[in-house]
Amino acid sequence: MLYKFKSKVTADLIMTEPVGDRILRLIGREPEPKGILRVDDMPAALAALHAAIEADEAIRRAAAESDDEAAQAEAAARDRISLRQRAWPFVEMVKRAQAGRADIVWGV
Repeated sequence: MLYKFKSKVTADLIMTEPVGDRILRLIGREPEPKGILRVDDMPAALAALHAAIEADEAIRRAAAESDDEAAQAEAAARDRISLRQRAWPFVEMVKRAQAGRADIVWGV
């Protein structure tokens, strides 16, 4: 499945199911084929995404700086694309939709 996020003030954003599911969970939503992110909910969604990105980067830094070989092996096995990179298009969409006072929908 693909997620196609739409807003009246932005271009459409397409994400694969695993990435879309992760983003939705991070903003406190259960992954569903159809949904809406209302303008009033966008500040909390952005805050949740930024907090998750900070936590992901802290884990990556700690693992990279660790002398523990197991931690370094785990870091190497992690997704090579950071959460910041994966979430950036959605974060930008939310910022623009919020500025334009437009909801974001998917699956409709």
